[in-house]
Amino acid sequence: MGEFYYNEEQESYDAIVIGTGISGGWAAKELCEKGLKTLILERGRMVTHVEDYDTANLDDWDFPNAGEPTREQKANYPIQSKVYQAAHAANRKWFVNDLEHPYNQSKRFDWIRGYHVGGRSITWGRQSYRWSEADFTANKREGIAVDWPVRYNDIAPWYDKVESFIGVSGEKLGLPQLPDGQFEPEMELNCVENHLREQVAEHFNGRVITSGRVAHINSDKQFEGRMRCQFRNRCKRGCPFGAYFSSLSSTLPAAERTGNLTLRPDAIVHEIIYDPDTQKATGVKVIDRVTKENYEFKAKVIFLCASTVGSTSILLQSKSDRFPNGMGNDSNQLGRNLMDHHIGAGARGIFEGFEDKYYKGRKPSAIYIPRFRNLNAKSDVNYKRGFGYQGGASRTQYGETIAEYAYGKDMKEALLKPGKWRMSLGGFGEILPYEDNMMTLDYNTLDSWGLPTVTFNAELRDNELTMRKDMRDSAAEMLKKAGFSQVKSYNRPYSMGRAIHEMGTARMGRDPNTSVLNGHNQIHAVKNVYVTDGSFMTSASCVNPSLTYMAFTARAVDHAIKELKNGNI
Repeated sequence: MGEFYYNEEQESYDAIVIGTGISGGWAAKELCEKGLKTLILERGRMVTHVEDYDTANLDDWDFPNAGEPTREQKANYPIQSKVYQAAHAANRKWFVNDLEHPYNQSKRFDWIRGYHVGGRSITWGRQSYRWSEADFTANKREGIAVDWPVRYNDIAPWYDKVESFIGVSGEKLGLPQLPDGQFEPEMELNCVENHLREQVAEHFNGRVITSGRVAHINSDKQFEGRMRCQFRNRCKRGCPFGAYFSSLSSTLPAAERTGNLTLRPDAIVHEIIYDPDTQKATGVKVIDRVTKENYEFKAKVIFLCASTVGSTSILLQSKSDRFPNGMGNDSNQLGRNLMDHHIGAGARGIFEGFEDKYYKGRKPSAIYIPRFRNLNAKSDVNYKRGFGYQGGASRTQYGETIAEYAYGKDMKEALLKPGKWRMSLGGFGEILPYEDNMMTLDYNTLDSWGLPTVTFNAELRDNELTMRKDMRDSAAEMLKKAGFSQVKSYNRPYSMGRAIHEMGTARMGRDPNTSVLNGHNQIHAVKNVYVTDGSFMTSASCVNPSLTYMAFTARAVDHAIKELKNGNI
């Protein structure tokens, strides 16, 4: 990515995008390619693709303490370190210092964040699954929360567009609950994963095991400035090959190539400015992260893509006579219906066999088991919705029998011999939208920039707790039926945030009295403000959400361009 610039004399743009992550990058790309002069604002530091991946080629022994955190580092990252990759020195730079960015928890919520250009698109898991028609109709069908104002066919062309650009490897299955997409070649399963696939198909009617669908190039097809995955599995450090999709390697450079993009890092947006005469937003208020100076920028259209919690915080702070409780908050739904996915329930086991088999490289994804519960109109279990599994098989630690050898030749040989095969299955379950699962702002506890801090008050309910038992037991049952031994199931205590899929809090809907956004991601009462990160979600499904954020963002930009041309915004 080349040199971005900031022209201090320019105060007005065609469009402003707030946030440079998954959604913000797509908004910037689409707006710039449509010819709009676009300012993109990032609250964190500047990061450059390739140049700033300074740990990408280091090994554990290249770090002090083999990369493990010191006591001081643990004290600075108490929340972030709950995600294993944030604790290691190779990845720590991509996560915030919790002491510098405090928040409040009425109920425990692990808020995992990265403040820099590219955001969490650098560290995301890259799992990329389409929603199904059943996902978009579930709320209406079950009388939960509000109905989605869109259906699968509205989004399908935008899934096509996004997948073709980012590169998603995967296998076509023809499953209604997991629609197929535009795929790169799948990442092949290893021998034990294939064994489990065959056994599950034999013993469990309707259950399917496939390769994880991941946003990795897995062919020699030309993607601008990117090349195929090298199977290093060091993705969390930043990929110098650009093999996996991130806004830093893909959408932001595409926006820059148009000549229409201006990027300003270290720009903390805290308010969207509202004009009561036109009933439109006119711009944004910004605090410089380093100097703490105040700025304002103006634009015809604003895309809010600061992440679920960040975007909703900005809307809640955007108060006026028209919106005393936050911009677009006529429905009193801002901050409510906070969702995530619940993880930490599943099983693992050992496979006796295939000991003459191994594999080459470290593929960045293994298997996926699509949802198999509640697929028909009549519920087949005593909870609503369902879950999928992610997991994989690998050889256990080298020299697992070293304890039997004290020293010498036997020890050396044991060190070089792979252990037995192990397999793990971890569930990803849907959390329903509960109105009182929410985030609020605390104006009595301010951050370093004088802004209110976030308070979380959200937890799992009986539906999710019941589902978790099934996630645990079904995983163990599949492994046992497939001939695995030493099968151990687990259902760990779960606090929201751990899946790093927070969503909701500014949901879309059909009725302005019960939702914040319409079906085009516009604020009902402020038509030139679009919100396209996870905050717009009306329900959560059980699949990773980022592909859906990107598809909705591209669709929203297309709508905004048409509305601008027609003089409607």
